[in-house]
Amino acid sequence: MIVQGWEGIAEAVAVDTAGTFAGAARSLNVSTSHISRAVARLEATLQLQIFNRTTRRVVATEEGRLLLDQLRRVIDDRDQAFASVAVSGEPQGDLKLTCSIALGDRFVVPIVRQFATDYPNVSVTIDLTNRIVDLIAEGYDIAIRTGGLHDSSYVATRIASRRLQVCAAPSYLGDCPAPVEIADLDRHSCLIGTNPHWNFSVNGVEVVRRVKGRWHCNSGESTAEAAVAGMGVCQLPDFYVRNAIEDGRLVALLENAEPDSQPIWAVYPHRRHLLLKVRVLVDRLKAQLQSRLGGR
Repeated sequence: MIVQGWEGIAEAVAVDTAGTFAGAARSLNVSTSHISRAVARLEATLQLQIFNRTTRRVVATEEGRLLLDQLRRVIDDRDQAFASVAVSGEPQGDLKLTCSIALGDRFVVPIVRQFATDYPNVSVTIDLTNRIVDLIAEGYDIAIRTGGLHDSSYVATRIASRRLQVCAAPSYLGDCPAPVEIADLDRHSCLIGTNPHWNFSVNGVEVVRRVKGRWHCNSGESTAEAAVAGMGVCQLPDFYVRNAIEDGRLVALLENAEPDSQPIWAVYPHRRHLLLKVRVLVDRLKAQLQSRLGGR
């Protein structure tokens, strides 16, 4: 039996990855009804029930699992073949990228915007969110992530790094002695961003300290402004506070315990790195992001 073209194959694999028809529709940027019809036609053509459907979850049948594993390899081989013939051409097609809000808005988006300008055959979708998305289930080509990576199922390229700095305003330090040791933070009002666990390095050993305070905000910009206003001590990536430190509105603290720079990664599913549009953008981010971030 020969299945004509690719009809239903990508949709079935997307359903298996996402676990729902709605999730598959989001990952492929089509309607749920399109996914349902495509899978139904594929099942009818093959005379095989690929999925058991429930109200909450779609699970592959035993025969469907064997088929889907093969179809996933077919799609990977197809993408690899397309990538191999595009090496001498220009990037083209849809490219979907996700990044944290502040890093993306200020530093990554301008690079991607110029990339889209230089390659008009690429259609770009950028999702700025602090949520860790499932790249495969939600159909992303690239994610920009910071710090340690815990999912080995993806390919990762280090494209830059960022420093974390502890600082406070002179007006705040006028009333409270500056912390000399990490433990001194317990006596200070700490301005807490997305993570109450602050990172340090003492004699080459990583130290993590849970801090407390009455300010909690998931915006680095707003937390930096609170520090400038004299509300307490903050630890933030240096691009938030560098200018304020240079002009004296903030004072750098605990510099002898500054942690190692955090890596910034371009992360993408296996085989996506073979696609020309992904390779070119990752190379551009690697070449330009660090200089935009400044620091080391």
